[in-house]
Amino acid sequence: MRRQLPLSLHLGAVLTLLLVAMALLSLLWTPYPAEQVRVIARLKPPSAAHWLGTDHFGRDVLSMIMVGARNSLSVGAAAVGLGLLGGVPLGLLAAGLGRWGDEVVARLGDLVFAFPAVLTAILLTAAVGAGAINVVVALALFNAAVLARVTRGAALAAWRRPFVGAALALGRGPLSVTLVHVLPNIAGIIVVQATVLFAVAIVNEAALSYLGLGIQPPSPSWGKMLGDAQTYLFTAPLQAVFPGVAIALCVMGLTMLGDGLRDWLDPRHRSSGVM
Repeated sequence: MRRQLPLSLHLGAVLTLLLVAMALLSLLWTPYPAEQVRVIARLKPPSAAHWLGTDHFGRDVLSMIMVGARNSLSVGAAAVGLGLLGGVPLGLLAAGLGRWGDEVVARLGDLVFAFPAVLTAILLTAAVGAGAINVVVALALFNAAVLARVTRGAALAAWRRPFVGAALALGRGPLSVTLVHVLPNIAGIIVVQATVLFAVAIVNEAALSYLGLGIQPPSPSWGKMLGDAQTYLFTAPLQAVFPGVAIALCVMGLTMLGDGLRDWLDPRHRSSGVM
């Protein structure tokens, strides 16, 4: 029997791929240079020349949305990638070492959770200055703590499975069992959690940029565009609509992708398909 892919997985994948394609396209082409200032064309409504209009500096909004997608996805990917590199090994280590290792990793996670990602980013920027690198570091620390806890829980469950006991009885060491038997069986859970954290990272990056602590001008950011647009809500309300829609679609696509992957990979949520 062939399992039918969930509808949320299809829709999430389409939305995510479209945003990734737009971000990649911005490396090669945008309607106008995203940082080009033309004060004479400021706050123009959508037209044939500027499909989404211009902002208060006369910059093309569509070009800024495209480059902003690249910046947001880059920050999110870096934060999740570093979180995976740090959190997954810690979670596997906690599950494999036993009680004392489990306790150490759990307390480290509690320490990180005491300072949420946004608060950590604010503290970092207060100490060393605002910038995308500090945002990535703050989000990566939070992601690593979440992924370590998720990996630990899934790995502990896997260690109780009969095939792991059989591997140990055959003389395999803990490292071999972890890499060959435990990790492949919990990879789906880790992938789903990483997808959700990607969406959270996009929102947090936008929030920090909105506060002026994230990606710094003149490089476009969806959050910074929202922050700039609040001054012109009554004179040019579309300035806030377009970056807001971009953030919403990005988060919705990643969230639906994560939900679809969960439904597809989790046997309890699998739906029957056709031959």
